[in-house]
Amino acid sequence: MKRFFIISALLLFPMVPLLAQENTDHDKEAIQKVIQSAYVDGLLNNGDIEAIQEGFHPGFQLIGIGKGENLWSYPIYNWTEDVKLGKKDGKFPRKEDEKVSVKFPMIDVTGTAAVAKLEFYVGNHLTYIDYMSLYKFGEDWKIVNKIFYKIPEEEKK
Repeated sequence: MKRFFIISALLLFPMVPLLAQENTDHDKEAIQKVIQSAYVDGLLNNGDIEAIQEGFHPGFQLIGIGKGENLWSYPIYNWTEDVKLGKKDGKFPRKEDEKVSVKFPMIDVTGTAAVAKLEFYVGNHLTYIDYMSLYKFGEDWKIVNKIFYKIPEEEKK
């Protein structure tokens, strides 16, 4: 019996990295979905408050650099209020040529923490590079933080 367990362990041990890779791929797909649904479609393109609330953690902070290298932050509840006002003013859904889309050059997952790098396009123009931090709560990924780099006008593709 002992020999059976040793042989089984030796045969199954090489499969552990494959199983971990499968979980990571599943998590990366889930992260792309939550960013697309809550951030791109919910917050930026359609003004979908329910999608925003599902994908963003209530403690989310957008962090930027102001003049003099001062950091500023903007919580999700303020951003959501802006979206509500924008809906009243007819700014959502965005016009086709103003829609935001993203590409995902990198998603890195370690356990229940992840970072996603996004190329942020308005229409066909690369406008920002976003870095989003996410945590996994139970089975759901939530966006908890965002920093960004604004592409200067002369560098926009």
